[in-house]
Amino acid sequence: MHADQLEISPATVRTLIDDQFPQWRHLAVRPLSTQGTVNAIFRLGDDLTARFPLQLRPGAHEWLRSEAEAAAELLGRTRFATPKPVALGEPGPGYPSPWSVQTWLPGEVVTTQTLGDAFALDLAEFITGVRAIDTRGRTFRGGGRGGDLKDHDDWMETCFERSESLLDVPTLRRIWSDLRDLPRGDHADLMTHGDLIPGNLLVTDGRLTGVLDVGGLGPADPALELVAAWHLLEDGPRATLRRALATDDLQWQRGQAWAFVQAMGLPWYYDQTNPPMAETGRRTLARIVASF
Repeated sequence: MHADQLEISPATVRTLIDDQFPQWRHLAVRPLSTQGTVNAIFRLGDDLTARFPLQLRPGAHEWLRSEAEAAAELLGRTRFATPKPVALGEPGPGYPSPWSVQTWLPGEVVTTQTLGDAFALDLAEFITGVRAIDTRGRTFRGGGRGGDLKDHDDWMETCFERSESLLDVPTLRRIWSDLRDLPRGDHADLMTHGDLIPGNLLVTDGRLTGVLDVGGLGPADPALELVAAWHLLEDGPRATLRRALATDDLQWQRGQAWAFVQAMGLPWYYDQTNPPMAETGRRTLARIVASF
């Protein structure tokens, strides 16, 4: 999926685990096929997952420690299961990055399922629970989505240029020209999961049961959580989510804008390498276009 992607085989994972965590030598290692774009995931026994970053990044140790701290901060704060951080691994033979181990969560990953009002109410409950976590004076740290929409103009221009053969770019440019000018209003930063996309949510019988990739937990524009309305829900359940969160017009529109920013990067970047992720972007953009 990435030009600089790291490769890791089950044999390498086996060696890293046996060398660094000998207490788990008896646990089977099984690669998982996921929609994920950040980590290669391996099941470790029945109760654990080992997560290996797909790209080598500066400050990787600090990044993984921050993810673990975020996961610990969210753990048990809602009735929905979230991963518990278990261990941090070190680079080793065949793999140059630090890596992490978390608990395994049961459930079915959301893909293209039709999700109804009950799911929308579950999602509203999760978002409300996360927003209730004390920011402890923290504010948006300035990286990624969750601050000023206009900060993403350069990225959006890249997306528009790369999408010319894939999407109706003139229409999408007009929509962005409206969305980018939405003011922040008086909504203070609240705690957010930050990435409520289909592949990060687990369901059982159509109900939300678990939330993955919680390492981005942090303070941000509270409208950031509303990306879920456009990534996951059709008109009726989307309206149910909005009512349950008592979301005003400005915050609702900003949530739509954050979903647009995220979705625009998916079709062209993952067109050949991760079709389900590319389709997520197309589906989200179609919902947004239909609302204008």
